[in-house]
Amino acid sequence: MSDILVLYYSVGGAVRRMAELVADGVERVPGAAARLRTVPKVAPVTEVAAPAIPSEGAPYCELRDLESCAGLALGSPTRFGNMAAPLKHFLDGTAPLWLKGALAGKPACVFTSTASLHGGQETTLVSMMLPLMHHGMLIVGLPYTLAELNATRTGGTPYGASHFAGTADDEPVTEAERALCVAQGKRLAEIALRLAR
Repeated sequence: MSDILVLYYSVGGAVRRMAELVADGVERVPGAAARLRTVPKVAPVTEVAAPAIPSEGAPYCELRDLESCAGLALGSPTRFGNMAAPLKHFLDGTAPLWLKGALAGKPACVFTSTASLHGGQETTLVSMMLPLMHHGMLIVGLPYTLAELNATRTGGTPYGASHFAGTADDEPVTEAERALCVAQGKRLAEIALRLAR
């Protein structure tokens, strides 16, 4: 069984829901299993950001989760057209893996959610790709052969799945967005299995 790591950071729940859908896509591929992980919040030194173990949801990611995975799906809300600080903070701590080349040659994809329709979805996706490329990972996008990519009126890009959550974070993941998340997880798992042969 090849483990596909679905690593995300979520505040309002939209990215978490997307991660679950990406994981569902992974699980639809025989021989692949999804491993959901998250990262803790970051805070000023004078505050405690998060407990050592999350009280609910996915466990916190450890470097060994990255090292042992066959592929990686990375998700974050957008922050001024960039990935959220907690995810960036975690990725900044992956230098030991970079030194070993532990992620080189593994496939990876990215997904995001924004409060506004033009809130930097594509730049956020690209910002998440950059450290993965430095690790030597192979970026997997979404092809326009997926009908939903042409039909969506909210989220969805060839760079990766995306979602328009609304300023109150109250917009549900649409049918097209859901289909693209599942398709992305499935595509990532299929490519990871092919590369493992």
